[in-house]
Amino acid sequence: MRNFGKTWVVLIAILIVILLIGLGVFRWYVSGYNKAVNLEQGAEKGWADIDAALQRRLDLVPNLVNTVKGYAEHEKELFENIAKSREKYFQSGNRAGKIEASNELTGFLSRLLMLQENYPQLKASENFRDLQTQLEGTENRIAVARTRYNEAAKLLNSYTRQFFGSFFCKRAGVEKVDYFEAAEQAKSEVPKVEF
Repeated sequence: MRNFGKTWVVLIAILIVILLIGLGVFRWYVSGYNKAVNLEQGAEKGWADIDAALQRRLDLVPNLVNTVKGYAEHEKELFENIAKSREKYFQSGNRAGKIEASNELTGFLSRLLMLQENYPQLKASENFRDLQTQLEGTENRIAVARTRYNEAAKLLNSYTRQFFGSFFCKRAGVEKVDYFEAAEQAKSEVPKVEF
């Protein structure tokens, strides 16, 4: 009878140890899974911030183009390229396409803003100066949002490559995301400034 009581105590102790180990593994699994989801949501929020800032820039572009058109009618090709880049952004169904269209538009906007050097009356236009100021503020917002997004993307992408992180990311359906990097031509071409 005494051995029977000791057997129950040992069985209960083993069950408690198994239960504690099971709870530990469960907490570890939930923690890793939730980390993958939170990192993904951080990257998605970062992208949403970039998308909102890019949308603001795209909304300013037609006003800026119309202001410049009044002074620089023969810059038709530049205006067409800006319109195409804008359209490409809206038609893009994925993040990579939007990044590419945004980088194209950045180059064309730089050229558009450089036109003020050739048209002194444009430089003196109050409407142009206001739009240019708004665009500069928007570009600053884009730069800040891009930095935050790339940091969130770095955290997520690092986690997807870690030993246990990749396990949890697969379970949660979380995948690596693209960085928002400068266009290749911006990395290799030096801006041309003429006085």
